[in-house]
Amino acid sequence: MLDYVTLKLVWWLLVGVLLLGFAIMDGHDMGVGTLLPFVGRDDVERRVVINTVGPHWDGNQVWFITAGGAIFAAWPLVYATAFSGFYWALLAVLWALFFRPVGFDYRSKVNNPTWRKAWDWGLFVGGAVPSLIFGVAFGNLLQGVPFHFQNDLMPVYTGSFWALLNPFALLAGVVSFAMLTFHGANYLMLRTEGAIYQRAKKAALIFGGLMLLAFAAAGFWVALGIPGYVITSAVDPGALPNPLDKTVAVQAGAWMANFAKYPLLRIVPGLGFAGGLVALIMVRADKPLPAFVCSAVAELGVIGTAGVSMFPFVMPSSSDPRSSLTVWDSVSSHLTLSVMFWAALIFTPVVIAYTGWAYKVMAGKVTSRFIEANERSAY
Repeated sequence: MLDYVTLKLVWWLLVGVLLLGFAIMDGHDMGVGTLLPFVGRDDVERRVVINTVGPHWDGNQVWFITAGGAIFAAWPLVYATAFSGFYWALLAVLWALFFRPVGFDYRSKVNNPTWRKAWDWGLFVGGAVPSLIFGVAFGNLLQGVPFHFQNDLMPVYTGSFWALLNPFALLAGVVSFAMLTFHGANYLMLRTEGAIYQRAKKAALIFGGLMLLAFAAAGFWVALGIPGYVITSAVDPGALPNPLDKTVAVQAGAWMANFAKYPLLRIVPGLGFAGGLVALIMVRADKPLPAFVCSAVAELGVIGTAGVSMFPFVMPSSSDPRSSLTVWDSVSSHLTLSVMFWAALIFTPVVIAYTGWAYKVMAGKVTSRFIEANERSAY
């Protein structure tokens, strides 16, 4: 059995891996949904776009469900606090995601232009709204969330939904939205041809450039204008969780401290910029597979940058910094983390292997000829 401190670190990494897996796998689905009304100009073209992700979207969404389940089991205080503080934002994500299963499964079952166009925009909402809100959530985490714990560790949220939509959080939302749409455009280039390919290429160039600009702007804003959090008391990483058993200070530039202390971590934001730039070069060179891989690397860099800059904080508190949740004091018991670790060690490779096999079996271009030949069975 691994010791408690090691398991706390391992689960910080595993939650990050699950969030990254969601961004890469379900992210390109959402990016395709966002682009659907624009890269498909008629019904057949839109069915081509839908069928690039139709066989995979529900399996890919398991990454989102698994990440939520992992946070619930590994970081119960984070789960409880986030779902109370971000309640309306998460409901908006859930409502938007409702459009996806119905849109994919029933959109083409009724041969009516109004019906189909309505579900095309429903799939757009199901891709665009979560992409934006996830970024807004990360933007608020970097600024601190207005909550505090009572003495019985009952979380109390003192903010509002509209307060979440502040300028920096919206910029973080643009980063997320552009990143996932860029990834989806690269996937469309990989799976389509002709006019749809060309429109997806144009979208990739637009949103790839927007992602890089917004990521750079957010980085400068954090470095120069967003104060970070620092633990100012002694902390025993192996102690039983108690988020109130520490003192925390808010300091300018604190989110840059880990990069100064551990220069090797600068590779992480470097991956965000390098992956995005190389992906754009590959898009221009009409090499969609390397572009898709590089946009996934860019996602690793963007998400990883937020994680390592905040470490060990997971959910800082702006109203009571002492209540901030960290890797050390927001976790489950040693036994719970240990049992979950072995389950993840066994089943995660199985899920990855099955996903790879499924994509291999269904690889290749989706064309209008395929849609016409499978009028009743295709999405």
